[in-house]
Amino acid sequence: MIKPNRNYDFVVIGSGPAGQKAAIQAAKCGKRTAIIERERCVGGACVHHGTIPSKTLRESAEQMSRMQRYAKIFDFKLREDIQVRTLVERMETVIGAHVEYMGSQLDRNEIDRIHGRAAFEGPNEIAVTAPSGEVTMLRSEHVIIATGSRPRHPDNIAIDHEHILDSDSILSMLYLPQSLTILGGGVIGSEYASIFACLGVKVTLIDRAPRPVRFMDKDLTDSFLEHFVAHGGVFLGDQTVEGVEWDGVSQVVTHLANGATVMSDKLLVSMGRIANVETLGIDRAGVEMNGTGRVPIDEFCRTSASHIYAVGDVAGYPGLASSAMEQGRRAARHALGVPTGRSFEMVPIGIYSVPEMASIGLTEEAAIEKHGSAVVGRARFSEVARGLVSGVENGVLKIVACPKGEKLLGVHILGDDATELIHVGQMALITESDVDIFIEEIFNFPTLAEAYRVAALDVVNQRG
Repeated sequence: MIKPNRNYDFVVIGSGPAGQKAAIQAAKCGKRTAIIERERCVGGACVHHGTIPSKTLRESAEQMSRMQRYAKIFDFKLREDIQVRTLVERMETVIGAHVEYMGSQLDRNEIDRIHGRAAFEGPNEIAVTAPSGEVTMLRSEHVIIATGSRPRHPDNIAIDHEHILDSDSILSMLYLPQSLTILGGGVIGSEYASIFACLGVKVTLIDRAPRPVRFMDKDLTDSFLEHFVAHGGVFLGDQTVEGVEWDGVSQVVTHLANGATVMSDKLLVSMGRIANVETLGIDRAGVEMNGTGRVPIDEFCRTSASHIYAVGDVAGYPGLASSAMEQGRRAARHALGVPTGRSFEMVPIGIYSVPEMASIGLTEEAAIEKHGSAVVGRARFSEVARGLVSGVENGVLKIVACPKGEKLLGVHILGDDATELIHVGQMALITESDVDIFIEEIFNFPTLAEAYRVAALDVVNQRG
């Protein structure tokens, strides 16, 4: 059965962070808006399979890591028969609360929620097929694609979701394995590698690059690897995986191009993600794809069809929930002719590994390439009172300044609360402040934020 056309000013396909913010922005501008979601609940992969579940598990790993700092005081050991669901027992509660919050936001803004699978029938026409098979036809002046992504499954690896898993099924394990191989040293792979290592699992992280999360500042990734190895982890860089197989008994066998093999109880494939666009029929809307399977966009998230925008994972880098939300807001405002605000450049990167990593602005390498040289200041968390009180052994805050050591170019942090602390550097960069602002202003004592002053003084001492 096909229902008559329903007309909207805005239709958003996908209810993850990007889609939700886009729909709310359009509705707040007085536009009749609908959001289409193929799953039963709103939230997308971020809420149900990615950010929320993995961060819930990370909290358990972080608590264990902190307890281990006080090994001389507490006799603490994780039970050998601990179930994974026990470590993420709050996950369903957190997801449920977040879904309810997101849904109520959509309802308060009078956004129509339509459950079904969307497909373009033309530049402005979208057919939505409900689970019952009933089809609703929508027509909209503007469309925002926010359908997210899913784990990429390499052709030479048979993922069975029992022994060989992807990032959507990794938390379906009943018990913690004794050993785990992770293929891919990107954000997801590095986060899970550090989390499981802190939980006492013997983790082997394999990547084709010489170091994990290589887009981050090298000082951070070097310190991250030190912590990972100290917790029993093994990193194999510059490696090519030729194949993976379950031996039928108890082990997953990973074959490397150099002839080596790695054995483990379980294996996680984290080798990129694929945009969810194959069923959308975007060619019928005049939207082009690029060679990487993503939807190319301009600075306002506009696709090759000027009335259609793409936001979040379907558009590719940086693939963060925070940047996706900003893309959604920005796309809706641009479509409506409303000022979008400052340039979409100062995006803080937060990696929820153990310890955390965060970055904003230019890395040391990028600053040298752009300006010829750079002055760098560092502060170890062990040099500030809060770090000593909290027993933080592995933490560093790094400031990158211009060749004169005056203008702030970037901030990079590894350690406790790095993803929170980075916002201080973000505000300084947005206001185009000099390094001296961290010396002239007052920080609470004792706090890890004092590391900004220590790093700034390191820069000042190198001037002239």
